[in-house]
Amino acid sequence: MEGVPCLRVHHRDAQDFRQQLQSRTFLDRGFGLVKEPSGTVLVPILPSCLPQLDVASPGSSCELVWCQPSLLKKKEKGKRRGDTLEKVLQKLVECRGETWTEELKSDLPRSFQRHGDLVLLGDQCFTVPSWKKMDHQLWHAVAKGLGANRLASMSRICSNGFRSPKVTMLLGEQSWVKRVDHGITYEFDVTKCMFSAGNITEKLRVAGFNCKGETVVDLYAGIGYFTLPYLVHAGAAHVHACEWNPHALEALRKNLVINGVHDRCTIHPGDNRQVQMCSVADRVNLGLIPSSEDGWPVACRLLKKTTGGILHIHQNVTSPSAGQITDDTGNVGHGKSADREVWQAWAADAANCIGSLLKELTCTEWRTTIQHIEHVKSYAPHVHHVVLDLACRPSSL
Repeated sequence: MEGVPCLRVHHRDAQDFRQQLQSRTFLDRGFGLVKEPSGTVLVPILPSCLPQLDVASPGSSCELVWCQPSLLKKKEKGKRRGDTLEKVLQKLVECRGETWTEELKSDLPRSFQRHGDLVLLGDQCFTVPSWKKMDHQLWHAVAKGLGANRLASMSRICSNGFRSPKVTMLLGEQSWVKRVDHGITYEFDVTKCMFSAGNITEKLRVAGFNCKGETVVDLYAGIGYFTLPYLVHAGAAHVHACEWNPHALEALRKNLVINGVHDRCTIHPGDNRQVQMCSVADRVNLGLIPSSEDGWPVACRLLKKTTGGILHIHQNVTSPSAGQITDDTGNVGHGKSADREVWQAWAADAANCIGSLLKELTCTEWRTTIQHIEHVKSYAPHVHHVVLDLACRPSSL
């Protein structure tokens, strides 16, 4: 299909989508964003990235469309941030009497995360030994090229039970950052806490829920990534936020105050399996991956025994390789249809398991109904982060 692929999103969500696409190097930076008369915005995407992009259907938070190049605004300044960085570093190298090489060029960052004036680099750049000779000259030059005041580098997630990032400050000493997404302010220590920009579509979906009058339990609250949308946008009457990472708890407390919703949230520090609550929740958010299964018995105990409620269950679901899935007639499943069959099978198993847990807990029968399966993002061609919306009601209702 001819034209430039774009995501059509509501104007209030445009910058959130732009930041997310840019962080994954999906954004076509040769074009600017275009506001349409209807109140939507076109966000241009690189055609080569379309196979990696899971796009919501029309009528949801975003829609894939193609636009004639002539209708999109070319960026007038013409300089991409990456081009500026390359020029700044080339000048630095040559001023030191050294030669700018393809090896150095290919060792520049291809993507990064931006948190205010701090840029967070990955660990797959600046690996060539000659960079090390430049010491702080290098990081000052990188900051200039990327338009930042502070720099940090993240290598991997620590296996300490807290999913703490392994981050090293490269330039600047203050590691607390401020980020505003969808009208919500988050502050956190980038060396201690994760901010999952890749979950933006799920956060926006939560923000669109109608939770007026509801009590919500967020079993894995973190810095408030889902807790805050439930309070600020979804209108929950009260949220119980469970979190055991002391650094995340510090940020969560601060963010509740900053956003003016601290009076509608109770924080439960420590292991959520030890929380002394039962039969309080209209809705439970289980936002832990790769699996939140350890929290399922807790979630069942928290649901209101008389009326039940909804569980939002996060899971990484692995699909077999293409050609390995067959239906009852022997036909082979392909692409997204095959993936969705696997998601549906996992959801059905989860619904049965939750139903059994509720029956064991209450000694009565329950109905567990799959309301929706949301695809959040892909970690690999066959590993998908999905969310199951599971309605759980006593059979007597």
